[in-house]
Amino acid sequence: MNTPSTPLPGGTWDLGELSVSRFGYGAMQLAGPGVMGPPTDRDAALAVLRAAVDLGITHIDTAGAYGPRFTNQLIREALHPYPPELHLVTKVGADRDRNGGWPPAREPEDLRRAVHENLDDLGLDVLDLVNLRLGDAQGPRPGSLAAPLAALVELQQQGLIRHLGVSNATAEQVAEARAMAPIVCVQNMYNLAHRRDDELIDELAGQGVAYVPFFPLGGFSPLQSSSLSAVADRLDATPMSVALAWLLRRSPNILLIPGTSSRAHLRENAAGAGLRLSTEDLAELDGIGR
Repeated sequence: MNTPSTPLPGGTWDLGELSVSRFGYGAMQLAGPGVMGPPTDRDAALAVLRAAVDLGITHIDTAGAYGPRFTNQLIREALHPYPPELHLVTKVGADRDRNGGWPPAREPEDLRRAVHENLDDLGLDVLDLVNLRLGDAQGPRPGSLAAPLAALVELQQQGLIRHLGVSNATAEQVAEARAMAPIVCVQNMYNLAHRRDDELIDELAGQGVAYVPFFPLGGFSPLQSSSLSAVADRLDATPMSVALAWLLRRSPNILLIPGTSSRAHLRENAAGAGLRLSTEDLAELDGIGR
C-alpha cells in the first residue's frame, strides 16, 4: 500500500480490534447499470479500487448482491492479496431478482450461502465484518431479527466472520441485536435531510459503536436541496462535499462510504469531506433536517 501524500479527513475508528479510516469507500457503483451485471468499463472499475487504497482508505464496503457477485470479484481482482491494514465490510440478507429488485434472503440457509459466496468471491478465509441487512428497499421494517442474527452468530463461532453489524435497522432492532451479540456498527440511511437516527447515533457513540450512513444526498426535498446548494455556493464547494463534511463533524463514530466509479470523483469526495465548516455554517446546515 502506498503512503498517501495527505491524510484522509476524519482520522480513524476502531471496529472491534480493526482500525479503519473514517473516510471509506462504497463499492456499489462499480457494478453495471442498476447495480446489475459487470461494469461498463472494467478497467476503470479496477482503477478506482486501486486508487482508493492508494489514497489511504482502509474501509471498503461491499455486498454479494452487488452485480450480483461481480463487485466482490472486481475487488479481488484489483486488490488481492489485500494489504493487512485494508478491511472489507460486506452485507448479507438480500438477493437480486431478474428485474433488479432486492428481495429479502434471511433464512439461515440463505445467509450461510451468502457468507460462503462472499468468502469465495473475495478470496478470503474469514470476513472482517458482516452486516445483516434488514427491512426492504423502502427502508427499515419492524420485527425481530433473532433468527437471522443467530445464524450469523453461528457462522461467527465457526470462525468465518470476525465482527457483526446490522443495516437498514430500527432502533429497536439495534437494541435486540446488541443484546444477542457484540455489534460493532450500524449502517442506515442518514443525512442532513433525514435525521431519524440522531438519538441512536449519540447512543452508539457513547458505546463505541460505529454508525455508517448511506445515501448522503438521498431523499432531499427541493427546498432542502436549495438550502444545501446555497451553503455550498458560499463555500465554493459542491453539495456532496458539504454533506460529507457535515457528517464527519456530526459525530466521531460516523464512518463515510461514498461510492463512485470515477477516480477523479473519488479524490473530489476525499478532499470535500475535509471541508472546513464554521459555526455559522453548521447552524445553517443543522436547520435543513429540522
